[in-house]
Amino acid sequence: MKIAPLSAEGRAHELKIRRTMLVAHQIGGFVTLAGFVAQGLLGAKLYNAKGQDYIDTKMWHERSATFINITYGTTLALSLTAPPPVVGSKKGFTSIKLHKYLAIVHLTGMVATNILAGMIGNNPDLKPIHRAAAYTTFGAYAASILSLTF
Repeated sequence: MKIAPLSAEGRAHELKIRRTMLVAHQIGGFVTLAGFVAQGLLGAKLYNAKGQDYIDTKMWHERSATFINITYGTTLALSLTAPPPVVGSKKGFTSIKLHKYLAIVHLTGMVATNILAGMIGNNPDLKPIHRAAAYTTFGAYAASILSLTF
């Protein structure tokens, strides 16, 4: 198909694309993290809200969940579809490996949090489990970012 020919020039082009995609992945990660913080604040407010305040807060909680799902999914797609690195992974435990292990945890948490969110309407007793899944997801996500930042 001659999209990415196996040549020195083709590989150099792939690496430029990889760099751009991983920078976008990092930016998306920080945007998603900010969304997680906002979502946590809304969720905490929602937990004790009543009447119209509950309705308004729930609407914003759902909107921010949609925003987070979009930014999270985009960030995930950038990571998974980036061209491979020049060399293989280093031996032993590295910050990149920690980042990837934590990604498994926060991806699982994202799926669980969304499933539980859809179930709460029929079973309000699931709220504490939804909250625990959301906090676990946030913790793994934040740790994943910190593992590469410091």
